[in-house]
Amino acid sequence: MAVTILPVEGGVCAPSGFRAAAARAGIRASDKDDLALIVSNLPCTFGAMGTQNLVRAWCVDWCLGIRPEAGPRAIVCNAGNANACNGPEGKEANLAMARRVAEALGLDSPNEVFVASTGVIGKQFPLALAETGIDIAARALEASPEASERAANAILTTDLVPKSFAVEVVGRGAGFRVGGIAKGSGMIAPNMATMLAFVTTDVRVETPRLQEVWRRVVDRTFHCVTVDGDTSTNDLALVLANGASGVAPDSDETLERALEVVCCELAKKIAADGEGATKLVTIRVTGAQGPARTIAKTIAESPLVKTALFGNDPNWGRILAAAGRSGEPIDANKASVWIGPHLLFAQGVPVPFDKDAVSESMKAKEVEVSLDLGNPAGHAATVWTCDFSYDYVRINAEYTT
Repeated sequence: MAVTILPVEGGVCAPSGFRAAAARAGIRASDKDDLALIVSNLPCTFGAMGTQNLVRAWCVDWCLGIRPEAGPRAIVCNAGNANACNGPEGKEANLAMARRVAEALGLDSPNEVFVASTGVIGKQFPLALAETGIDIAARALEASPEASERAANAILTTDLVPKSFAVEVVGRGAGFRVGGIAKGSGMIAPNMATMLAFVTTDVRVETPRLQEVWRRVVDRTFHCVTVDGDTSTNDLALVLANGASGVAPDSDETLERALEVVCCELAKKIAADGEGATKLVTIRVTGAQGPARTIAKTIAESPLVKTALFGNDPNWGRILAAAGRSGEPIDANKASVWIGPHLLFAQGVPVPFDKDAVSESMKAKEVEVSLDLGNPAGHAATVWTCDFSYDYVRINAEYTT
């Protein structure tokens, strides 16, 4: 029997042995939950990827410093305060959060707790509020889809919608689940953005093996998302595996496929929920002589391309011009550009097209831009982004990062 990957409900609570909760700690100025807790009933192996920004939040250094022998069991995340660039008090606050979670759950060490923060940079961290929120969340832990959804909502900042997805892997040598939640809307150009992703699975796998699989999955999913080209100080992508299913795949392929399906869905949801976005845009580059992703991301991050997409303007010149400044070798005489199924430019020559028809097609919630660079054996890449609307400027003018 072939392995089948099926979507299921439950988010981070879909795999066996995981619970979640949320609390309204008052860290951000709203009446919404702003602290999330994800807990495994068993010690976990893990994979962790953090921002490559040299200006990093305390939580990133903490998470990347956790050792496999710690057997971590929990993730705590607050929204509203990045706990970054705020002096040694911020570092102490990060440790204090881990300690409070460990105490509330009866764990042996704060090293069993991953800590994540998102919100405004450079503000004193309201530790007392966070600790109260941790106590509330620890008492409210549940293994339910609703609990995962509350946790997904509690980690949001400028996001408009929570992001959650889960799958079940069935078939020979399978029988496990993977679930995840994520946040991200602006300051998204992960290079492991603000982007957080927390994934759980009940598969049995050792940390070194899971870390390598996770690195590959993150590279093909979250590293292929860009909203505005800004990499956050707080980006984190974490996966916890508690082995509760008893299933230990013979090879990495099945686990990697399942993780990639979940992370791909979360990545696309992040792009679709970009600040002020009206559409999800998929940029596909094929036939590249050099790294195709560099070209695709240059197109995806071009303000001129993104504003044209918002205006439903089939401006292939902006697409080609962005590709040309990517730093990778390109021959415009071999290049072809499509928006959706519409060919606009072919091997160095503009193609007559019905502008009104193409513009109408660009009003869809999902738009695909394709660039082929004419090398049949060349490299290919896919990147997800969104358009730039008037609201992107308004949101970032009014919201302090």
